[in-house]
Amino acid sequence: MSTLDLLLLAISLSMDAFAVAVCGGLVLKEEERIKGGLLFGLWFGVFQALMPTLGYYLGTGFTNLVMSYSHWIALVLLGYIGINMILSANEPGESKYDVTDFKFMLTMAVATSIDALAVGVSFAFMQINLPFAVISIGLTTFSLSFLGCVFGSRIGKWGKEKAELVGGLVLIGLGLKIVAQHYGLF
Repeated sequence: MSTLDLLLLAISLSMDAFAVAVCGGLVLKEEERIKGGLLFGLWFGVFQALMPTLGYYLGTGFTNLVMSYSHWIALVLLGYIGINMILSANEPGESKYDVTDFKFMLTMAVATSIDALAVGVSFAFMQINLPFAVISIGLTTFSLSFLGCVFGSRIGKWGKEKAELVGGLVLIGLGLKIVAQHYGLF
């Protein structure tokens, strides 16, 4: 796998994390922008690097089981958070939904990195420098997630009252897209 191929793979694996980071950034206060970006970047970057490593070492047996249900796992996790964000958006006052909370970050990091597990299995059958590959994937995801969160927080300051609603709908839509892609509808 060439360096360019690896970079394109890293970017494609990062797209779900980028979308979730934008949604998270929508509801952050302006002064939380950098801290939130770093949190999203770290959580998503670490998990995007961890999952291919696990896939590489666990092999196809366990991965086939997870991958046969991964689309449903992602839909449930993204849908759960999305619904909670929508419900919180209907409550008056400041956002009551903390997108930098441990539970939120862990759930979203797992939901957006399941596909990287299968990539790790494919790495086991290739001539690939695993440390270089997972560091590249992790750093790319960190960078795009950080930028997505900062970008989302800049957008959110203009429409804070609807940001959680939009973010929740995007997360649910992302979960539905993952299921549709699994069944070849996209």
